[in-house]
Amino acid sequence: MRVVVGRIGKPHGLRGQVTVELRTDEPDERFAPGSVLFADGAAGELTVGEIHWHSGRLLVNFVGYESRSAAESLRGTIVEVERDESDRPANPDEFYDSALIGCRVETVSGDFLGLVNEVVHLPSQELLSVVTATGREVLIPFVSQIVPTVDTANRRILIDPPIGLIEESTDEN
Repeated sequence: MRVVVGRIGKPHGLRGQVTVELRTDEPDERFAPGSVLFADGAAGELTVGEIHWHSGRLLVNFVGYESRSAAESLRGTIVEVERDESDRPANPDEFYDSALIGCRVETVSGDFLGLVNEVVHLPSQELLSVVTATGREVLIPFVSQIVPTVDTANRRILIDPPIGLIEESTDEN
């Protein structure tokens, strides 16, 4: 199965480096020199040439894209890797996004909230984007105090939301 590991951002410098908006907790493994990534659009497959970290950002050179203008052509490209469905992160408290998307989300009291639509990666934490039966999106901070149980085998996530997190607004403004 293919999973998204990043989105190529703007070029950095003149030698074809690009920034990468990471969507993986294993960037050094996924973007190791020589790794082949699958790209949407015309790029097809991309081979990682070199990587390095600069001010907390991953910079990548792809083989065949050694100039700034060539690198600019990759901007906005989503990159994926091939991963076996049975693969799991080494840490039992970590999960691949693909294992969470589609899971049922219920409160600890047994109320069905909705299905995980996306995992939103922010600099400070991750959020579960849950779509309710009415089509409303609810963002749940993916922290153990609010999400005490993740059962990927049964595709079920239990949440213990603080007051006000999931209630629908009654404002008519």
